[in-house]
Amino acid sequence: MSGIALTAPYLDTDADQLSFVLGRPAREALAVRDLTVGGLDVQLRLLGASHQVFAGPVGETVACLPGVEGGLPDTETRDFDGWHYAFAARVHTCAPGEFSARVARIRDLSEDHPRALHGVFPGSPDAVTALTVERETAGLSWRTWHTYPQSRRIVATHTRLEAR
Repeated sequence: MSGIALTAPYLDTDADQLSFVLGRPAREALAVRDLTVGGLDVQLRLLGASHQVFAGPVGETVACLPGVEGGLPDTETRDFDGWHYAFAARVHTCAPGEFSARVARIRDLSEDHPRALHGVFPGSPDAVTALTVERETAGLSWRTWHTYPQSRRIVATHTRLEAR
């Protein structure tokens, strides 16, 4: 799926402003992609430099949210109605010459992936939010990337949802 040139500006201006919550309702999205992966309905949602994924019993939001302190957990696990959920996040600060090359790889991966959604924000081809979904033996997984050209930081998340 090709990337989407977004017209809305970033709403999250730095990686430290992102927070993680489960179970929030759908927020207004800049782009949405509905998929079925391994028999589960999955919805990928691009927000202003953030994302939501709805898959089976899980609604994951990584975004700058009013009233929720910023900062992502390194890991988070939960059990939902016969499913095990595992989330991991990391923030990487790139050297000046490294950032654009890493973002280009993220864009290429998303562009070529059959179950992806990614958007490029105005003002920089390096301002990207991307999501991909994979089928796993006992469920599915998804990866997301949020890039911040002004600080050369990339937030990468990896989530697994497995049937128990």
